[in-house]
Amino acid sequence: MDDSIAISRIKQGDLNGLEALVNRYQVQAVHAAYLVTYDRALAEDVAQSAFVKMAERIHQFDEERPFAPWFFRIVVNDALKVAKRTKRNIPFDELDENTSQLTALLADPAPQPEQTLEEKQVREGILKAIQSLPPEQRAVIVMRYYLDLSEADMSAKMERPLSTIKWWLRDARKRLRDLMTSKAEGD
Repeated sequence: MDDSIAISRIKQGDLNGLEALVNRYQVQAVHAAYLVTYDRALAEDVAQSAFVKMAERIHQFDEERPFAPWFFRIVVNDALKVAKRTKRNIPFDELDENTSQLTALLADPAPQPEQTLEEKQVREGILKAIQSLPPEQRAVIVMRYYLDLSEADMSAKMERPLSTIKWWLRDARKRLRDLMTSKAEGD
């Protein structure tokens, strides 16, 4: 069942439509929330509540637009609120081996044979670096590079000026680059 049929069914009160959307977007929703909160239980709660909110607000959805960006806006906004509330900023030096759990969660389900140990270490380093960013910067990194949203879309979805989004992205990229450079020099 495609998104438009599922949405139509939800609007008519048919829960099969909701089930179809949950099956299609649940994994991505949990991943996106996790990349902002860095807490698996919180990410699962955020994803679950996002589906409930989506179903409650489905009549506000403009069917002329794609569903996924509208839904993931709910996920990222809720994850950002939770991350701010729980203050999950973790200094880069204090991160431990729990990052391997994140790597396992985000790993490609069908890894290619040509993947090397070095690529895995780089990926883990990047994930550690992202985890050390403030929640707002994690959110824009997730929206830009995971959900593939433009800066203008992020500005509209987060209800922040474009200049703020650009600043968050620029600062997040700089911090990531500095963290990765210092890590590489330390190896």
